[in-house]
This record gives sequence, structure tokens and C-alpha cells, in this order.
Amino acid sequence: MPFRMGPTELIIILVIVLVLFGVGRIGKIGGELGKGIRAFRQGVKDPKNEAATDDEGEQEQAGPEES
Repeated sequence: MPFRMGPTELIIILVIVLVLFGVGRIGKIGGELGKGIRAFRQGVKDPKNEAATDDEGEQEQAGPEES
């Protein structure tokens, strides 16, 4: 028997999520989820470019080495 969700079940799940995370954090979670999906799609689309970008980002974050 396939798993089907009706409107009542969706409302119950949304209420539980609101209680657990609160209204403010749901917006942040949604934004971060969107950024993650966008990065994943970009990586799948051009994995070579993504790897080069990651290497450059790590070098910039490390900063110049002190002597």
C-alpha cells in the first residue's frame, strides 16, 4: 500500500515543525536549504569548475602566511 499524505497530515507536520524550530529559524533553514540545493546543482552541472572554485576559496580563507 503506497504512502499517501492528505491535507490533514501535512498540517499536522507543519504545526510540529513550527513548535520544534519556531518561526524565525524556519526562514533561516529554508534559505540555507536553497543555497545548498543551488550549490549542488552547480556542482553537478560543472564539477571541474566547482573543484577549482573550492581550492581558491580555501586559499583565500587561510590568508597569507606570516614569516
